Amino acid sequence: MQSSCRNEESVSCLNGCCPTPLLNLQATENKESKSRSTTSACRHNFAAATTSSIFPNTKFTNHESLPSLQESFIEFRRAYPQYSDTYQADQIRAQEYYHLSLSNHTCLDYIGIGLFSYSQLQNHDPSRKQIALSSSSTSPPPPPPSPPQKSDFPFFSISYKTGNLKILLLHGGQESEFESAMKKRIMGFLNISENDYSMVFTANRTSAFKLLSEAYPFQSSRKLLTVYDYQSEAVEAMTSSSEKRGAQITSAEFSWPRLRIQSAKLRKIIESKKKKKKSGLFVFPLHSRITGARYPYLWMSIAQENGWHILIDACALGPKDMDSFGLSLFQPDFLICSFYKVFGDNPSGFGCLFVKKSTIPILEESISPGIVNLVPAKKLSWLVDESSGTETEFEQTPRAELQEDKSPASSSFSGRIEATESGRFKLEEPTESKESEASEIGESDRSIELTQRGNAKSSRNESLEIECGGLDLVDSLGLILITNRARYLVNWLVSSFMKLGHPNTEGKPLVKIYGPKIKFDRGPALAFNVFDWKGEKVEPVLVQKLADRSNISLSYGFLKNIWFSDKYREEKERVLEKRESGSEKMVKNKRKDKTDQGITVVTAALGFLTNFQDTYKLWAFVARFLDADFVEKERWRYTALNQKTIEV
Repeated sequence: MQSSCRNEESVSCLNGCCPTPLLNLQATENKESKSRSTTSACRHNFAAATTSSIFPNTKFTNHESLPSLQESFIEFRRAYPQYSDTYQADQIRAQEYYHLSLSNHTCLDYIGIGLFSYSQLQNHDPSRKQIALSSSSTSPPPPPPSPPQKSDFPFFSISYKTGNLKILLLHGGQESEFESAMKKRIMGFLNISENDYSMVFTANRTSAFKLLSEAYPFQSSRKLLTVYDYQSEAVEAMTSSSEKRGAQITSAEFSWPRLRIQSAKLRKIIESKKKKKKSGLFVFPLHSRITGARYPYLWMSIAQENGWHILIDACALGPKDMDSFGLSLFQPDFLICSFYKVFGDNPSGFGCLFVKKSTIPILEESISPGIVNLVPAKKLSWLVDESSGTETEFEQTPRAELQEDKSPASSSFSGRIEATESGRFKLEEPTESKESEASEIGESDRSIELTQRGNAKSSRNESLEIECGGLDLVDSLGLILITNRARYLVNWLVSSFMKLGHPNTEGKPLVKIYGPKIKFDRGPALAFNVFDWKGEKVEPVLVQKLADRSNISLSYGFLKNIWFSDKYREEKERVLEKRESGSEKMVKNKRKDKTDQGITVVTAALGFLTNFQDTYKLWAFVARFLDADFVEKERWRYTALNQKTIEV
């Protein structure tokens, strides 16, 4: 796949078939046609090779009959020989994120970008020795004798402030040297020019969406158009705020069963009869963070041609996907992304709102909470000009604890989905659960300490330089390696799921996958459900809880905006469910009832540190549902251990 598929990274594709569908405006029609043919052949060959290589002509009806991890890995390497080219990611995992091996924890619930590595968290402790780098991707180096304790050593805090977004974007605020250095590092990592865009830090993803909705001129540009196949708390917060300000809310729809965008309907909404008429705000996520479906970038061009302002939701992008986005070509008016602390350790972090400088004047002045400052510790023990004997002082700020919330509403920050928040700003925003999008730290009007870490270097005459180990490691791997690795793993998992079927049921499948299945350009996210031998769905919350007890972190989400043709009328009545409102905001929502109808699904997100063992472990866990008594056995087992009974 190194030959023709690599070329695909820079090839034009208007139908969404490429992983990086840039518009090659300089190419001739003949070249474009030839590129599409090469792309199509590459995609077809990949899908055919996957189907024919992964357990061909095999159906597993008993979890005890699954091949072993070693046997499966051998077959995996035969199907995807280029996977061996990604061994650097295994080395990084073994050296910099060794806590994953020590805990035997499979993390498939992180979405976003990690700032720091786990070993970087531990470096302040001189008793901890760095693990030697392994030369083999299959033989991790020996771990420390015992798992290291989680560090509470503060790197910086965040302080909440109520400010005027437009003024801050135009003139900036009282920005510390540390904050300037962090902005510079993040913008450099995302390939965003400080000459073209201004940026503010926000408490989380939801705060960024809400801030923009309260400053956008909906009085003159009245429409808000979103393209999401799932329920998003951040989008719900934006639509609620925009609706109060007079916006007309519209959503794209997705055709059942493949959940592709209803192109004709979306084009009709976007295109205006009056070309000079101001349309509104077009919110485009590039791809679904639930199903992994990628959307053609052409929609941005069509929207811009029809007078829409473009907001890019980049929170679900891979860590290097911005390298191929083509920011200078599309030049969106707004972009939102988010960062978490350390993969597999702590998901708390912050959001970033970028606004194109030429767009700032159209914003209205609004004073809203949600903007934050990054506040460095008073003295950092790792400053270059500081002696080792100097006593280190830290800002004493109250910490927000992460607690599980039973509410079914989505959460909004990119990070692990286990943690939740409560009492946010005392605004009419939904509470959060262990669901698809991720977790946020609890918010309050006080400064809340983050234990995010990094190495800061400075001198009296030099600007502060921040070392973000997580970002540096991603940079060292590059876009192609990360993309290929995720492609092989997620397609193997999809193919393997499809090989599981209940015995004596004429091949009833155990797993149903929503959205793209085996596909060259699918994203590394997966939405699925488990069904018993009667064809009844096992509740996603139950699957998630049982997975958690097997040391596998999954999440669950809610697919919505699904369109059924007459052909699937009976299936529509069977698969759609009415979601119980998990917040007062949803109860008071007077929009059409269909917005509350959808499908609850289990979700898994593969990151650049995910390895084959992680995907195999998930496959083997799901296969246990082939045992008709598996759920009941687990209920009795945990009851016997005086654990909380799982409610089915």
